[in-house]
Amino acid sequence: MPVGTIVTPSACEVAGARGVPIIEVKAEELNGIAPPEKTIALGADHGGYAMKELLKPVLREYGFTMRDVGVHEEKAADYPDIALAVAELVSEGKATRGVIVDGAGIGSAMAANKVPGVRAALCYDKASARNSREHNNANVLTLGGRLLTYTQAEEVLRTWLSTAFGGGRHQARIDKISQIEKRFSTWTPRS
Repeated sequence: MPVGTIVTPSACEVAGARGVPIIEVKAEELNGIAPPEKTIALGADHGGYAMKELLKPVLREYGFTMRDVGVHEEKAADYPDIALAVAELVSEGKATRGVIVDGAGIGSAMAANKVPGVRAALCYDKASARNSREHNNANVLTLGGRLLTYTQAEEVLRTWLSTAFGGGRHQARIDKISQIEKRFSTWTPRS
């Protein structure tokens, strides 16, 4: 984690009990830990913390290094802050994809989709996960930690991770999404 990150005593205890070393690294060196294509940005608010922790072994099983932006304990947090942190890592190319878990998954998808280059999809079953990747090339997955069981969330995540973008006719639609994004990137709403 970046030098100076605040880690509560209870988080240190949990990490120690799970055999997870806490290592401080200069922020600029974090990206060198794993190449971006093997890095997943991961985050959750208090409503998704427990689910996020349960899903970490699945990400490891797929060979990903996690950039966990928090929360690191079940403590109140605002999902837009977490969604922004995950989305920025994906948008900046520091992570190939992102996963965000909040209570319902809806708010995080809305917030993440404001970041240029991010295509966040709230998925709730294998079909929505497969479609979000195959047709929409979603690079951020949002999940509802209070709406899905662990088994459902794991199934969605596994499907999302193992489904490739279909390309072809779908690429033209992704290009249109990018054009909309560019068109409104300098737009200011009327008062």
